[in-house]
Amino acid sequence: MPLKQTTLALAAFLVVTTHAMGEPTPAAAKTARINTTTPAPTRFVVDGTSIVDRGVNKPVFFRGMGYSPYLTGETPLFGAPPGDDGRYAEHLGLMRELGVNYLHVFPLLMPKGFFAELDKTDLVYGQDIWVMGGAPDFLDPTFQANTIAQIKTVIDHTYSVGRPDRLVLFSVGDELQADAIKRTDTRHPEVRDFTGKHIIVSGRTPTEVALARLIDAAIDYELTRYGRRHLYCHTSWTHVGPLADRPDIEVPRASVLLPDMGDLLCMNIYTYANGVKTSPPGSVTGTRYQGYLEELANSVHQPVIVTQVGLSTSPIEPKAWVSGFGGHKVADVPKTFRSVWKDIRTAKGREKYAGLVFFELHDEWWKSGEDHTDSTRHEPQDPEEWFGAYEVGAGNKLVPKGQIPETVRSLFAEP
Repeated sequence: MPLKQTTLALAAFLVVTTHAMGEPTPAAAKTARINTTTPAPTRFVVDGTSIVDRGVNKPVFFRGMGYSPYLTGETPLFGAPPGDDGRYAEHLGLMRELGVNYLHVFPLLMPKGFFAELDKTDLVYGQDIWVMGGAPDFLDPTFQANTIAQIKTVIDHTYSVGRPDRLVLFSVGDELQADAIKRTDTRHPEVRDFTGKHIIVSGRTPTEVALARLIDAAIDYELTRYGRRHLYCHTSWTHVGPLADRPDIEVPRASVLLPDMGDLLCMNIYTYANGVKTSPPGSVTGTRYQGYLEELANSVHQPVIVTQVGLSTSPIEPKAWVSGFGGHKVADVPKTFRSVWKDIRTAKGREKYAGLVFFELHDEWWKSGEDHTDSTRHEPQDPEEWFGAYEVGAGNKLVPKGQIPETVRSLFAEP
């Protein structure tokens, strides 16, 4: 079968949501497609519901690791990139030992040393482009202009410092906040459609249109400036969609976010997350996690990458009403990782899943950024600082957390 350009231009498709009792909502039509004249990427392309590496002409399944290399005393909150030193030889060496073949990279401007070490491996990467998820209004012209300017800076960095031949995708935005989605949708009820140079959507929410505009501008800039493009997505999370028939979803049904305004779906899917914990059991493992994966696969027509899944080993679980967010014993994490792996590899519709990314390589002390010294303290009550498979030890060396790394290695060695 010949390769289809970007999901065969995504030929507009119908998404039907359901009421909590199961009946379809009337005329719940959302369409998204990429212009048939838009060139496909050069290496990683979408073919039906698979991502194909043209270098070997085979579908891929990314065995991924989330990667933010900031170490003790470093933070991105004031614009600084991570340090450029010997950490990359250590970190990439560890990930190769784990069987990782894909890095989901969070810092916007990775240093030269990272890419020099990347050259010594066969690893590929995806570039997350941070977008202010709690913005007052995603359609505000100033917000759109400032965000597009930042996107352009990241694309320029990819071509001047990065490795475009190793890049799989750009993700424009990650986990938009429910309140910001509701705010944007309330302010712009008339905005339902968008026809850009490359992205065309109709019957959408205002927030979805805002994302379509950003992704369209990114594709156009990359093609115009560099004569080629990569895969594009927005990374969403289960709290705001796209599965709407969940009692714990955080947005009204009219604002449910379907992140299909690109080449593929990127979803952060945590075992304890809203939308997941209220899912029906899976067909093989019986877990709610598999139940979510199966319903998601059944509802979309693009390949899906699970861009984040993991557990925080913070000593304190600070929010008793958010069960599972922190407080996990290191010894208990491998069981969940093995369960999640089995869930995705045996799920009905598993052929639509193109990757699973564990979050993350090592703990990030800077998270939450309460003050300028936050990155110097590993706070027991802040789960965001404890998602790593490794902890940061003396001299900033990474130390395995029990059997978590070995568990990842054994899973990634499986077919």
